[in-house]
Amino acid sequence: MIELPALGWQSIVIFVVFAVSLLIATYCTYAERVIAAFLQDRVGPDRAGPYGLAQPLADAVKMFTKEEFFPGGANKALFVFGPCLAMITALMSSAVIPFGNNLTFGNNAFFLQGIEVNIGMLWIFGVVSLGVYGVMIGGWASNNKFSLLGAVRAASQNISYELAMGMALIAVLMMSGTLSLREITLQQSVAGEWHFWNIVKQPLGFIIFCVCAFAETNRTPFDLPECETELVGGYHTEYSSMKLGLYLFAEYVNIFVVSAVMSVLYFGGFNFPFQYELRDWFVNSQGWELTSAQNLITILGTLGLFAKIFGFIFFFMWIRWTLPRFRYDQLMRLGWTILIPLAVINILITGGLILFGVIQ
Repeated sequence: MIELPALGWQSIVIFVVFAVSLLIATYCTYAERVIAAFLQDRVGPDRAGPYGLAQPLADAVKMFTKEEFFPGGANKALFVFGPCLAMITALMSSAVIPFGNNLTFGNNAFFLQGIEVNIGMLWIFGVVSLGVYGVMIGGWASNNKFSLLGAVRAASQNISYELAMGMALIAVLMMSGTLSLREITLQQSVAGEWHFWNIVKQPLGFIIFCVCAFAETNRTPFDLPECETELVGGYHTEYSSMKLGLYLFAEYVNIFVVSAVMSVLYFGGFNFPFQYELRDWFVNSQGWELTSAQNLITILGTLGLFAKIFGFIFFFMWIRWTLPRFRYDQLMRLGWTILIPLAVINILITGGLILFGVIQ
């Protein structure tokens, strides 16, 4: 058997993760249209390919072939740099997400994760916080007052809700004692049962994190930075061609990443119920080797993780076509006067439960 160096395997995984992120972001546009059509009782995309499945490809071709436009008075360098930064940071944040347990080939064990670092959550928060600079730079460089207003809204919204999101995460870190996403996932794999998942121990923290995730991705009902009725189109009003496409795809990549993070932090990641019983059944009843059975469990766990991710993506889209957006003052009041105090209370409750040995 040809042995693959660890660095070569990591390069392959990183490439696949980036490719899958872009593919999912592309077809999220199709899923958005189909779900919207279903909820509004109308026909969705059905012209490009069977059942409209080629519609995202048609959209991509349109984006690449549209005329490049630079508004008068715009800073051209920053005008191009803004959407590039937004897309790069969105893709970088997916590199530390564990999409599966180890696969064993011969004497080598490889993890389905681009980069394993013991500060994975700090990596995601640090990279995601840079994404707002892409929005701010694009809005300011456009030399358009509506774009600038949308960028200011996006920056203040992201800063406000990052506080509550980070404080909700602190409660999970208090229980796990690590910032590594892989370690947090493995700690939820005890006996392979769902009641060891963090959603059972941190229901309030999950609700806070989920609400903040909507605000961080600028999704309805927190889509004030892109509010068409007030800002024409928000921070990307002046953008066309693939520069606009980068902003739109970055939003969907962020939805994919935050769905993966919620699945890993609160819903067991690549763990699924009865995984160890299933592995032992293959070994004891079917005569499989332990490594082969574990590889199968790893593949099933990866498929299970993507099922959880797609469930959250559907939830994001369902909310968009169900709830109206907040007013801006309501949005800020929710973040500062409700979510942050609730996150503090959740930290205190978690600390008390850990102190008295109720949870570990």
